[in-house]
Amino acid sequence: MSTNAVEVNAESTMNINVLYFASLADEANCQQETVTVQQSTSLTELYEQLCQKHRFSRPQSELRVAINDYFAKWTDQINDGDNVVFITPVAGG
Repeated sequence: MSTNAVEVNAESTMNINVLYFASLADEANCQQETVTVQQSTSLTELYEQLCQKHRFSRPQSELRVAINDYFAKWTDQINDGDNVVFITPVAGG
């Protein structure tokens, strides 16, 4: 029975590759990292966890998000192995 518990526990997490650009890369002091989160973690929860870890100055409301090179909605699901990018506002000129 304990073997099943370990298997379920291992299956309940996923690894997400997070890429950072602009001010977020500066604040995180890296351009990418792999984070392990619970299977049910939302994009909003992921960003909140990373905000606590890196003390990001930008609120989620100012950012766009992309999953695997495609713009996504904050309500979209993330899966094990996904690449997630939080995109800061871009100024034109």
